[in-house]
Amino acid sequence: MKAVIPAAGIGTRLRPHTLNKPKALLPVAGKPILAHIMDDLTDAGIDGFVLIVGYHGQEVRDWFARQRPDLAITFVEQTERLGLGHAIWTAREALGDEPFFCILGDTILKADYAALLNAPGNVIAVREVEDPRRFGVVEMEGDRVVRFVEKPDVPPSNLAIVGAYLFRDAGALWRGLDHIVTGDHRTRGEYQLTDALQHMIEAGAEFTVAPVEDWFDCGKAETWLQTNRILLDRLATAGADTSGTGITPPCFIAPDAKIAGAKIGPHVSIGPGCEITGGSLRDCVIGERTRLEGCELANSLVGNDCILEKMTGEINIGDFGVLRAGR
Repeated sequence: MKAVIPAAGIGTRLRPHTLNKPKALLPVAGKPILAHIMDDLTDAGIDGFVLIVGYHGQEVRDWFARQRPDLAITFVEQTERLGLGHAIWTAREALGDEPFFCILGDTILKADYAALLNAPGNVIAVREVEDPRRFGVVEMEGDRVVRFVEKPDVPPSNLAIVGAYLFRDAGALWRGLDHIVTGDHRTRGEYQLTDALQHMIEAGAEFTVAPVEDWFDCGKAETWLQTNRILLDRLATAGADTSGTGITPPCFIAPDAKIAGAKIGPHVSIGPGCEITGGSLRDCVIGERTRLEGCELANSLVGNDCILEKMTGEINIGDFGVLRAGR
């Protein structure tokens, strides 16, 4: 079975980190968000991917050519960002009418993917949330979905759609998407997938739900750091040259990172080519080829190719940033 992953978004809430790279390539617990998703799906039996790219799409193509050349990937370009429904509609020729799985490119789920992929019908992954008004929501009768609503003012349930879908009846989905796109039916200015799913329901399609517990969000700085903490808790500290350094797990440290005289951890991810001298790091994500000297940082996000000297506190800086205390 193939999986389609929409990954064309800009990620405005994660600026400055998304000014020169797509959100799906931001690192968390040692690898990009998109790599976490695709590795989990490959382990569950997915044998081909359709990646919908747009904003900085070439970087996504280049990363997978370098790091995952073994994966069977078809890239589809979404030239206009007109909503999730439009994004999936652009991939209709690459997917055809065979059943497929869909998951958003910024949605890390830790679920029983094998069971989900083997379900007999159309399935929507959901999770109970305190405030469903921020999400697409399903209304249930018994074990069947009877209505999809996008960000309702008065939610019919507290079951939020988490961004993972199994489409057994792909043809019905394409008919639903054709209805909203060619008919120019927009909600909040965009072609919403939930509107196409509602059209499927009204045409006789049936959906069940698959509740998930672990739904990790990287859409904002604070949730990116939170997801990094949670995923690192499930991993062992990676190897690196840590002579003379105190490391408090869990951490991810790229094997070629150079660390001397610093206290690292817990919950720190350090990318390839970094040099950390002195200071301490706690609850941080550090990009690639970045140099830190005497920095005391917590709850910080630092991009690629940065230089930070004697900085203290919380930092959120994108690629190529330079910060030197007292200068």
